[in-house]
Amino acid sequence: MRAHHVHVEHRFEQPPERIFAYLAEHENLAEVFGANITRLRDGDGGERNGVGSVRQLRIGPLPAFEETVTEFVVPERIVYRITKGSPLRGHVGVMTFAPSGGGTSFVYDIRLASPIPGVAVIVRAALARSIKASLEQIDRDA
Repeated sequence: MRAHHVHVEHRFEQPPERIFAYLAEHENLAEVFGANITRLRDGDGGERNGVGSVRQLRIGPLPAFEETVTEFVVPERIVYRITKGSPLRGHVGVMTFAPSGGGTSFVYDIRLASPIPGVAVIVRAALARSIKASLEQIDRDA
């Protein structure tokens, strides 16, 4: 099973604290992923979007799946994994945020694989397209 990667780099005009806070909110990821998102669980230790928080994603007619936040460093890094209900295996998403001339240097890496031939390639292309299309709106909304 071959791993595939999505890699997106973008510079936001808003500072890291604002972009991080916006993208940390599970519900705000609906546009990024082109999915309906439902929060299932808040994070541990009183951090609503932190480690242990879980969201359910539903994309079109496909079965829902869950993602769990595994690392949460304000305002620098968010890491999550698919933890339930997906044909993808080894899916890990990493968002990093760094100051850049008053704005934010944003890097988003996603690793995914599937035992079903062709699925990871299709998902990779759809994710890359959806993420890139949402970036300008994120800068306005954050």
